[in-house]
Amino acid sequence: MSPSLPAMLAVMAAAALFCRMAGYMAMRFLPRSNRLDAALKATPLAVMAGITAQAMAAGGVVEALALGAAMAISLWTRNDVGAAVAAVAGAALLRAAGF
Repeated sequence: MSPSLPAMLAVMAAAALFCRMAGYMAMRFLPRSNRLDAALKATPLAVMAGITAQAMAAGGVVEALALGAAMAISLWTRNDVGAAVAAVAGAALLRAAGF
């Protein structure tokens, strides 16, 4: 593990917490609409895309296979979190197998 990884994780966790808290505060003042609902539903996908873009830029074949598996599982099961966990497990198995 690189020395900057814990710092990066702490910053990402703090940013996620800030976004959640700001979202709860903002929802007090924003009127409910279809456009707002669509934006809120698209936010987790945008966050996942940002995280996976970093992995793809730094990674190789294993990361590409894991991302493809996550997309396929997500489309099949309609469960984003389960797909992400399964893809991480698959990547770990591929790494353990020597890829």
